[in-house]
Amino acid sequence: METSPKTRFFKTSDTVQKWYLVDASGQTLGRIASHVAHILRGKHKPIFTTNADVGDFVVVINAEKVELTGKRTEKKELYHNTGYPGGARFEAFKELIKTKPEFVIEHAVKGMLPHNRLGRRIGMKLKVYRGASHPHAAQQPETMSF
Repeated sequence: METSPKTRFFKTSDTVQKWYLVDASGQTLGRIASHVAHILRGKHKPIFTTNADVGDFVVVINAEKVELTGKRTEKKELYHNTGYPGGARFEAFKELIKTKPEFVIEHAVKGMLPHNRLGRRIGMKLKVYRGASHPHAAQQPETMSF
């Protein structure tokens, strides 16, 4: 006699993936990145499955207007190694937000996703744009605020 209900697992094909629009202006980088990663992963849905891509698409606009708290704007550096001896490279956040604001948000969000094949596939559903315009109007994204 079976007393407990069966655990249901969902596939990507079983879900409907929505599009959400997030405005990053005036938001803190880490807080917006954690909310976006939560939606990309699909943890806000009751059908969340750890081994399947059941999350939604997220479009982030105004990437250059994201903020950091305290003195982190001056002190924060992003690290990269070329793979060669002495190949450590550091880029200041202050310079990156001017030149590549899309990279700053993508880097923060992808660091909060799984570091495997599934995480790379989920990361492709993140669309980040400088400024208020984006080419995804045809998907009719719902506006989301945190």
